[in-house]
Order: sequence, then C-alpha cells, then structure tokens
Amino acid sequence: MDVIRVGAVPSTQDVARQLPVGTVVVAEHQTAGRGRLGRRWESPPGSALLASWVMPVHELAPLAAGVAAAHACGEAVRLKWPNDLLLEGRKVGGILVERTGHKCLVGTGINLTWAPPGATSLGANRDELVARMATEMTRWFAVAGDAILAAWRERSDTLGRRVRVQLSGETFEGLAEDIGADGTLIVAGRSFAAGDVIHLRPT
Repeated sequence: MDVIRVGAVPSTQDVARQLPVGTVVVAEHQTAGRGRLGRRWESPPGSALLASWVMPVHELAPLAAGVAAAHACGEAVRLKWPNDLLLEGRKVGGILVERTGHKCLVGTGINLTWAPPGATSLGANRDELVARMATEMTRWFAVAGDAILAAWRERSDTLGRRVRVQLSGETFEGLAEDIGADGTLIVAGRSFAAGDVIHLRPT
C-alpha cells in the first residue's frame, strides 16, 4: 500500500478523495477532523494515527475496517458498534467510512500518546501501526462477508450487553443480540442501521 505523509490538513478524507485504491494518507495533524454525525475529532499534533485508507468497495466496509483496525491495534482492543475501538472499556479510536464512486474512504483516528477525558491511548508506535493496518486492511477488504461478520462478533464489546440506541427523536433500549448479514445491529429483535449506541451497566 502506498503511504502519503502530510503535515497539517483539514481532513485526511478530503486528501484521500482524489487518490487511487491502495493508497493511505497519514497526517501529522488535522484542523477539521470529522467523526460520525458531523462531530469533530481533535488531538494534539503528532499524538494520534490520523489516516484515510482508500479501499475497494465492500458491502460490509465499516465492519471490515473495524476488524482490520482491531487486529492491527492488538488483542486487547474491542469493537463497539458501529465504529468505535475500545481498550479496557474506553474509546481509543474511531472509524468513518465514506463511499465515493468505486472506492471506500476509511478514515481512522487512533489515540497513541494522548486522549481526551474519558478516553484512552494505545501507546503504540505510529509507523509500526501504519504497517500493521496496511496489512490488515488489505486482508479484510478481500474476504467474504460471512468471515467479516464472524470476526466482528469475536471482537465485539457490544453484543450480549444491554444498550441504549439513540436516534433522532427516539430512544430504544434492549439487549444487543447480534449483527445482521448487512451489518445492522439487532437489539431486542429490532434492526438498526444507524444510531448512537450507549453501553448500559448491568442492573
């Protein structure tokens, strides 16, 4: 995978949009990094892996990217549906997937040496993590959906928990039972394709 390193950019996603499949943009700093639902992703310069991976289209791209990132980050890293990486129950990274034409832009932000309150950091070397991520992204975007689903279930920190799903104008609580073949989260028999998921403590 071709690695393009940049200094400060508004967002690695915007740089990657013009690049071919098999390229990754790694930034020292993002001035307008984005998370899901339009949220900002902020971190001090040099303290995180801020990268956008230009990957082929895959019907389960968000789950494939999550599995790839979790494997690259280490055995202790778990997945929270739909796009968070957790370490010891705290957020260590996030993933944002955008489809454009015949490619997927996989934005990854992983805390390496700094984390905001309530989150945590991985403590990994950035260049080594980029190399591992390149291997895992290539691997998981090339496998069939059922293998991705199985791997995601193995790393899931969401399944088997009581969760609250927050949607626009609605909140739903129940047991996170499984993920569907299309990557939706199944909570108390209901499928969710989107929404904020909060892990609830056992009562």
